[in-house]
Amino acid sequence: MARGRGAARKKQSKMDKEASKKPKEGQPKSMVIRMGAGEVGSSVSQLVVDMRQVMQPDTAVRLKERRANKLRDYTTMAGPLGVSHLLLFSRSKSGNTNLRLAKTPHGPTLTFRVETYSLAKDIMKSMKHPRAGAHDYSVAPLLVMNNFSTTETERTKMGDKAPPKHLEKLVTDMFQCLFPPIQPHTTPLHTIKRVLLLNREPPSEGDNGTCTISLRHYAITTKITGLPRPIRRLYAAEKLIGSREKKKPGLPNLGALEDVADYMLDPSAAGYTSASETEIDTDAEVEVAASMTRKVMSKREREKAKAGEDAGKPRTGRPKVEKRAVKLVELGPRMKLRLTKVEEEICDGKVMWHDFITKSKEEVKEMDEVWERRKKEKEERRRIQKENIERKRKERAEKGEDGEDDEDEDLEDYDMEDDMWHDEDGDHDEEMEDEESDDE
Repeated sequence: MARGRGAARKKQSKMDKEASKKPKEGQPKSMVIRMGAGEVGSSVSQLVVDMRQVMQPDTAVRLKERRANKLRDYTTMAGPLGVSHLLLFSRSKSGNTNLRLAKTPHGPTLTFRVETYSLAKDIMKSMKHPRAGAHDYSVAPLLVMNNFSTTETERTKMGDKAPPKHLEKLVTDMFQCLFPPIQPHTTPLHTIKRVLLLNREPPSEGDNGTCTISLRHYAITTKITGLPRPIRRLYAAEKLIGSREKKKPGLPNLGALEDVADYMLDPSAAGYTSASETEIDTDAEVEVAASMTRKVMSKREREKAKAGEDAGKPRTGRPKVEKRAVKLVELGPRMKLRLTKVEEEICDGKVMWHDFITKSKEEVKEMDEVWERRKKEKEERRRIQKENIERKRKERAEKGEDGEDDEDEDLEDYDMEDDMWHDEDGDHDEEMEDEESDDE
């Protein structure tokens, strides 16, 4: 279908093209995409929305996909936008949900099968006191990874079925690079509001070193400990007084008491009769530096302090330390991921590892030759394409025409074989999954 006259084609500047060839240095950015748009179903679409919340703030939260969008559309825009990782959710004809984690611009790509998942809204409904913090997503979550490396003792027991060391190192690096690194000495602890837990489940008997990962997403909540329960109630009531809430059930009723000391000695006198409320629901206790407000001294006060007139006042440079109880509240979603394939490039490179297919040395050598020949053919096509573009430019320059240079520059990095290969790769994955389901 031809373009209308009113639809002007948006030209890409040379700076954007240079930026697309080499990624920008700095914090990692991601795009969570559903391939096929509406074809994946409502549940997977909601799972994509939940994962975008997990990847905040360095992700495209309001990204809108179309059915006509192909993988090359996202990889082309990843460079100018500074996107370093792509999380691609798709659904095969057999009903399997897959997640592909790709590093731009040259790969590698990790393909996971989403065996089970729970949406964030379902987790919220199952909780008695769900958390919905508005400021929890302003900073990237703290990444905690467990059991991603196999010990030598376990490798000896597993023998040939043990997963390769370079595979474990690759999976660990890919997940670590999703979020910006945290400097323990410079990063304020109060800014970290969430934690993303990745736990690799130990392989069961009969598995060939399968990498199965459980994903959990929690919010970090803290409360001051070491104080009596009545004082904590009064501190919470002070915050409720200034709020706009009409119902304030957390306020202690001191109307029937003669003195506040009666409430301090017997909290049940103010309406709290539950014995379980005296216990602190916590996962751990830590000591942190308390945030203290300091008075800004005037010029006269600074001169007195410098002269030593205030020497009688104790002044210590150490910050005040307070104990806090830490509790994790789950936000969702939950996922159980099984690694099935590792590719060199972005979703269309040579397969470096496969969970279900094992090749002999002769087959690996033959596959390497095929990929080497394909690489040379691609370089030859690009060379011929570039020569044709240069020839057309010279012909237009001789005729004095200058209208389609930008379109030729876009075609300079374009190869029709790329789009064809992506489609073939998607069909191949679906056929492979059908074969796996038949084997099982």
